[in-house]
Amino acid sequence: MSYLPAENRYDQMIYRRCGRSGLMLPAVSLGAWQTFGGYKDEQVARECILRAFDLGITHFDFANNYGTPPGNAELVCGQILRELPRDEIILSSKAGYRMWPGPYGEWGSRKYLIASCDQSLKRMGVEYFDLFYSHRPDPDTPLDETLGALDTLVKQGKALYAGVSSYSGAQFADSVQTVTRHDWAPITIHQPYYNMLHRNIEWDLLPQTRRFGTGVIAFAALASGLLTDKFLSGEIPTSSRAATIWPKGWVQSHPLEQRRKTLSGLNDIAQRRGQSLAQMAIAWTLRLPGITSALIGASSVKQLEDNVASLKNLDFSKEELEQIDALAPKEFDEVGR
Repeated sequence: MSYLPAENRYDQMIYRRCGRSGLMLPAVSLGAWQTFGGYKDEQVARECILRAFDLGITHFDFANNYGTPPGNAELVCGQILRELPRDEIILSSKAGYRMWPGPYGEWGSRKYLIASCDQSLKRMGVEYFDLFYSHRPDPDTPLDETLGALDTLVKQGKALYAGVSSYSGAQFADSVQTVTRHDWAPITIHQPYYNMLHRNIEWDLLPQTRRFGTGVIAFAALASGLLTDKFLSGEIPTSSRAATIWPKGWVQSHPLEQRRKTLSGLNDIAQRRGQSLAQMAIAWTLRLPGITSALIGASSVKQLEDNVASLKNLDFSKEELEQIDALAPKEFDEVGR
């Protein structure tokens, strides 16, 4: 049965300008990390992607290594996304993490980034990406090489906009100065890790993105499930994503009773707002004007719909923000990878 998009798909979604560029992104974007092409099958991916578009989500985010095996998310979702009008959607992909064996299969070399983009385009069956990112900073490859590769991809028409992900404020500032010096494609967007339990970018990165007029799309707004009702007791299984991926630094540095107090306290605030903890976490991420979009994952249509419903209440009172700050203060915390 062929898919027909909902006629009212743009009526409820909020769209925000990506920095000073002409690009607009939905306030909620859908990503494939740890879901589609991995532990969720093609049918779930199709249901979520088509429902997302009906809800006004026009931005779908990937990376070369997403899925099981790596690359499978692009293969699976590429087939589904062909049912959507290409000119109405924003497709993004990234390269930086390990994708194939040998010395050319990860990081930020020109060879790796350009080869990765070519492979991702083939897997997704498209001629270009709207956004293509350097997925992480490379400590050994000069910025000129990494950013020069992104500029080449833009000039070749394989990407419309260039972006970086997980760069510190200083690394990002150096990157902007590098592309400006060479008159290369500007860095239109930055994708950092940001949520109520990890707030480093507020003092490190966001002053730089505001200065240079760069958009920001925050990934892991729910802290890999920590900011949902699954872990309110503070008990976090050692095998869970919350304990093994990005939030593990917060989990390891906060004992059980402190985790319980923080998560249950945040949930109480959310309940008073008429939201779930997950909905409040997304709304809180979007409270700052410098945040263009919150990037979410979804393992079911219901979860997707519940997360998008967070947009119904984006306003926070001064008292609510102070209460959240007391439970989840802005402090330096190393990201657990």
